[in-house]
Amino acid sequence: MTAFDCFVMTVIVLVSLAGVYGNALSVSGGIAAIITGLTIYWAADWKGLVVLGAFFFSSSLLSKWKSKVKEPSEERLAKGSRRDWQQVLANGGPAVLFLIIYHFERDIQWLWAFIAAIAAANADTWASEIGIVGKKKPISVKTWKQVEKGVSGAVSLVGTAGAVGGAAWIAVIAYLLYLPSLLSVIGFAAAGFFGNVIDTFLGAYFQSEYECPNCGVHTEKRFHCGKNTILKKGHPVFNNETVNFLSSLLGGLLAWMMI
Repeated sequence: MTAFDCFVMTVIVLVSLAGVYGNALSVSGGIAAIITGLTIYWAADWKGLVVLGAFFFSSSLLSKWKSKVKEPSEERLAKGSRRDWQQVLANGGPAVLFLIIYHFERDIQWLWAFIAAIAAANADTWASEIGIVGKKKPISVKTWKQVEKGVSGAVSLVGTAGAVGGAAWIAVIAYLLYLPSLLSVIGFAAAGFFGNVIDTFLGAYFQSEYECPNCGVHTEKRFHCGKNTILKKGHPVFNNETVNFLSSLLGGLLAWMMI
């Protein structure tokens, strides 16, 4: 182990602790972030960490942006902007899996899959954080009618623009680090945006949604107003983390096949 390795590992721990202190991560999320960071560094050196950092820092900043405006809509979400270990795994798990395969196979396509998986996670986060502050209500891709902000499976113009920006941001970072072809960069962004589209449709058709028996609000939470909520749509296992994991996984696999 070199001095540089020790330095990088220290930075990973300190950044994760800062995330916990700054309420971007829960304690379990901080531990998961440390494990994720160390695994990525082991599998892909410091460049992989920069890609991960581009996602983590941009999404964390956006989650704090106009937080007061987001509060009413976030009441529908099962969890707030503070990521726990399940959310870290859902967003980073597929990317880590692709990198582990890359580490042993040394097939560059698995590295591209890693980048696209991060791009998909970032596209979803940017779409959610930007779309929820838009002036207009989003439209459900299932009913094509307007729904309340924060409802899964809905799209808006500003949210879609956020998804494009989030995927493109990771693609640009990857270009600066790895200098792939311009076509590959476009592929990263396209695969990342595709992951967000998959996330939207999975959220609309399969993700679990509950109703509070007390106030009648539709939410992702299993407990609301001091009472157990009633499942109205989807399956309990198919929650937001499941949707995020699958969309990131499929976005990465698309890049693996396409680029």
